Amino acid sequence: MIWLAWRQFRWQALTAAVATVLAAAWLLYLGGDIRDAHSAALSSCRTRPGCPQAMADFQARYRETMLYIAAGLGLGLALLGTFWGGPLVARELEAGTHRLVWNQSVTRRHWLATRLLLTVLAAAVVAAIVSALVTWAASPVDKSGGNRFGTILFGSRDIAPIGYAVFAVTLGTVIGLLVRRTLPAIAITLAAFIAIQFLVPNLVRPHLMPAKTATMPMTTEAVNHARNLGSVTGGPVIGGITLPDEPDAWISATSPLLTSDDRPLSTARFNHCLSSPPKTGTRGTFGDTAACLGKLNLHLKITYQPATRYWTFQLLETAFYLLLSALLATFALWRIRRHLN
Repeated sequence: MIWLAWRQFRWQALTAAVATVLAAAWLLYLGGDIRDAHSAALSSCRTRPGCPQAMADFQARYRETMLYIAAGLGLGLALLGTFWGGPLVARELEAGTHRLVWNQSVTRRHWLATRLLLTVLAAAVVAAIVSALVTWAASPVDKSGGNRFGTILFGSRDIAPIGYAVFAVTLGTVIGLLVRRTLPAIAITLAAFIAIQFLVPNLVRPHLMPAKTATMPMTTEAVNHARNLGSVTGGPVIGGITLPDEPDAWISATSPLLTSDDRPLSTARFNHCLSSPPKTGTRGTFGDTAACLGKLNLHLKITYQPATRYWTFQLLETAFYLLLSALLATFALWRIRRHLN
């Protein structure tokens, strides 16, 4: 049975091996280039006082590349589910070859378990290799940026992609088992996996562990260290905040700007500081606006996850996807035994 499963899977495995080798070659080259640029940025820190600007330029140079890599890895994992998992059973049912296979000495469950296990292991190996190379190549950028919990980047580092790959293949297999047609199974698997990859970081990941809370005074300096002020609706909000005591923490939620009595700052007062602040000559990102807000005795209530929990979140999210995969596989084995003729 294992030999037959491998024979049917060998072309997909060969294609994945070639793609993995090509990706590995490029990531090794990219990792070397990133390390050269990082060394140059560190040299700037040692020779002149422009260290913050040098590191900012280093981050900016590879910011888009990191996003493209994360998106590419996510798409690759989705394709594993669509083209490996989707047709696994659906192709047999659509072509009618299941009648021959299931009338041999091997039971339906044994047949499905062997094929699914082989495919899942292959997907996990491919994901592990690519993820390890991506993590190695991007490590200088990740360490200097302190954004390891980023919605997109988190899922392309360390062990999380292994859980995604296993889930993608199992999900595709179950959808193919239910739909019984290859092309619809592929399309539905792709759409479902992308939707789940969007929902989990936003709805599940923030609640894998109880978050911590902190109150942060919004001094002139703190406002100047933010990345943006205001919103589309004109509300008194501030974004891109970094906790002084937890610079690499994942901030999952921030309150509006609050006054000393814990009430939201009025929109009119906020817009006054934003559009026509008193001229004070204050330097920084927001200058006079930061000084205007800093005089109002404001603060934020912040919900966050400490950076020390990064590996805990990696393990929990991977376990979450593996548990979903196990449930789907159990359902598939039950379904193929009792509801398919």
